[in-house]
Amino acid sequence: MKRRAYRDWEYWGKPVPSFGDARAELLIVGLAPGAHGSNRTGRMFTGDGSGNVLYGVLHKTGFASQPGSLSRDDGQRLIGAYITAVARCAPPGNKPTREEIANCRPYLERELDLLPNIKAVVALGRVAFDNYLGLLQRRGLIGSRAAFAFGHNRVFQTAPGLPVLISSYHPSQQNTSTGRLTEEMLVAVFRRARKVLAAG
Repeated sequence: MKRRAYRDWEYWGKPVPSFGDARAELLIVGLAPGAHGSNRTGRMFTGDGSGNVLYGVLHKTGFASQPGSLSRDDGQRLIGAYITAVARCAPPGNKPTREEIANCRPYLERELDLLPNIKAVVALGRVAFDNYLGLLQRRGLIGSRAAFAFGHNRVFQTAPGLPVLISSYHPSQQNTSTGRLTEEMLVAVFRRARKVLAAG
């Protein structure tokens, strides 16, 4: 259902494509499109509170050309970064089912193959973290996920030659409004990603 504030919008209402720089060294993995954010605008993390926080931080850390992202036509560009998600359609209750995630998995798998320069992955939230590790495990690149404990701003070298994985709380309003995640905490994650990229 449309929100009153967006009654004049024609909602995108389809799977939301990933967004960013095809030569990116940083991959950002989110959860799923927000019902009145990406599902409305058609661009990842665009048009809602989560996106406002994320793009503001990406701009501060040099990964985005603008501090905000309002629509697909606002001129926003990602610089050396690419944003994707484990689910591509807005899920009921903002919680994708295992089946939805499994249906969308081939898109994430293909993106990893098409982004040859990735040196670091920031997983926004536990679901993104677990699914990225699951993908590596299915490919035989890691033996077990037991060694990887999710937490905010934790860094993992999953295996030799693979991108460094950085875990972060998701910039959902549930996290930001309660203070579980602050802007400063998220800035620290992307500054750490900058250091990883600089170190090669």
